[in-house]
Amino acid sequence: MLSYQHIYHAGNMADLHKHALLAAMLGYMTAKDKPLSYIETHAGRGLYDLTAPEAVKTGEAAAGVLRLADRLEADHPYRRVLAGVRDRYGRDAYPGSPLIAAGMLRPGDRITLAELHPREFAALSATMAPYGATCRQEDGLHLALSATPPDPRRGLMLIDPSYEVKADYAALPPLIAKVHAKWNVGVIALWYPILATGAHRPMVAALQAAGFPKAVTSEVRFPPAREGHGMTGSGMFILNAPYGTESEAARIAGLFAGLSQSISGLR
Repeated sequence: MLSYQHIYHAGNMADLHKHALLAAMLGYMTAKDKPLSYIETHAGRGLYDLTAPEAVKTGEAAAGVLRLADRLEADHPYRRVLAGVRDRYGRDAYPGSPLIAAGMLRPGDRITLAELHPREFAALSATMAPYGATCRQEDGLHLALSATPPDPRRGLMLIDPSYEVKADYAALPPLIAKVHAKWNVGVIALWYPILATGAHRPMVAALQAAGFPKAVTSEVRFPPAREGHGMTGSGMFILNAPYGTESEAARIAGLFAGLSQSISGLR
């Protein structure tokens, strides 16, 4: 489907969870003097303006990154990337995960990104051109298989669909098993929404039962962004998780503890 545009949700609480954990993992991986590949299956446009009408309309960034990012320690890699993006693009700029990765990777590392939406792909290509990223206008789940194993073989793949296609929930566990079979050293990180309907639960149970190596499940809960909004939390399932991922996930989860009362006070 081609209707989803992340500008309406950029910088929300799910982004804070996902991007802080992603930055922490890349921080650990880039500390080693070995090249790596970064692959993303649903890249979006890469860079967002939090003053855009779409972002202001939902108010999700106001309750997310604009309110909570400074609760992370000052030297957290996510905060460093945010500062760098704001220095370059302006104080209202917000990096999607491709730009977060680009801000942390080094010469010799490679970035491969997929985005199917024509307008989002055009914006992504323009944003990521200075970073030498390979951008493909194609289905992200197809890219997950076609781009693996990458060169360099060491690396991380972020799978971050919109889940507008409800079949994704059932398709993802076997897809991840196939990607892992092709690329057994790769860090594979799947983001998913925690929904009031519980639609995510069978998928997460299947992933946890599969016996993937070094698997970490990180989930946080938060109040709905607005009345009637069905997302009540954010999850990440990571296999071949880098050292320290589990403890970092616990620290990030601490940011969300007790948010119900504080966020409700904003309304």
